[in-house]
Amino acid sequence: MKVDFLAEQLCARVPGGTGRYAAQLLRCLSSPSAVGGSTSTSAGVSPGARLDNHLDVRAVVGRACPAVDEITSSVHTLGLPGPALARLWERGLPPALGAGRDIVHAPTLLMPPVRRGAALVVTIHDVVPWTHPETLTPRGTAFHRRMGARAAREADLIITPTQHVARQVREVLAPRGRVEAISLGVTPLPVPSDAPARRARLGLTDRPYVLFVGTHEPRKGLDVLVTALSLPELAATGLDLVVVGGSGWGGVDVPSLAASAGVTDRVHLLRGIDDVDLAAVYDASSALVLPSRSEGFGIPVVEALSHGIPVVTSDDPALLETAAGFGEVAPVGDAEGLARAVAVAASEAPHVRERAHAGRRHAATVTWERAALRTTEAYRSVTTER
Repeated sequence: MKVDFLAEQLCARVPGGTGRYAAQLLRCLSSPSAVGGSTSTSAGVSPGARLDNHLDVRAVVGRACPAVDEITSSVHTLGLPGPALARLWERGLPPALGAGRDIVHAPTLLMPPVRRGAALVVTIHDVVPWTHPETLTPRGTAFHRRMGARAAREADLIITPTQHVARQVREVLAPRGRVEAISLGVTPLPVPSDAPARRARLGLTDRPYVLFVGTHEPRKGLDVLVTALSLPELAATGLDLVVVGGSGWGGVDVPSLAASAGVTDRVHLLRGIDDVDLAAVYDASSALVLPSRSEGFGIPVVEALSHGIPVVTSDDPALLETAAGFGEVAPVGDAEGLARAVAVAASEAPHVRERAHAGRRHAATVTWERAALRTTEAYRSVTTER
């Protein structure tokens, strides 16, 4: 089976969780041992990646996942920069993918036209443009809604990261093709032997901290988290907040939020760190906090669980599904409830430690190899149905 996999998201200014998904799925789809040796995967990227014709795709994947060891995919460029591709593909115009291939897989709604004979697979990570349009730019909402409508008409298979998003896609888009939920995986983030030195270099002292990982944008709930940090329940704990991630849209300025809440000296902002540093930061955190207003999956949740770290999420249904009962929960937008939940998670109480150990065992079963195998099985089902 021959697959054209669009790797354009790896070239984005902020690849984010969708970049992590594309990188790790591509890594595993390109590994014969992960998918039974029956899938030949080609990665398509724009010239913005500055690739030579036969350059190892590690150069692309490395931007989102520097720990990749070996990739066997071929790479081909698409002849146009990313913004031009988006404008053309939004209108259903070439360049088309899929010549001589069985499957074209778009891991985001940046979806190309597909040549006759190839099946189209599209991953829809969430339905935020329909349910929470106020958390996106007007342009972003319009683009995703237009491409979502195209996916509903043209895709042979839509993959979602959770059952919750699968139900939402069926309700909102009513696609003609099949919708299948395939869980994302945990990227291996082994703790480096020099983790304390790495944390010191990043400016983290021995003060205890909770951790947020994600792009800074309105739907992530960073405003609620910083407010929670200033409340008595958390002020009494002496906990700091470490925020890892890049700025998205919406003017979410973490230093300004911290200043307004009076917690500037307790908030540490880390931008652009690699996976080795991220593992070191996870290792010493008292809890991972993800108070999003809406999510499709929440990759940091399973990453934290894999480190045996307590997790706190909002009660967004997709986050509840991802956390699988192993985390503390607060209502969306409730700073006081979030402060109480974080205080419990960071308390090191026996039941918290037991839940963290159980969560670590659960996370060991949530692998990218399993996601790739299930994706390959879905590819086969699509080609059989055609």
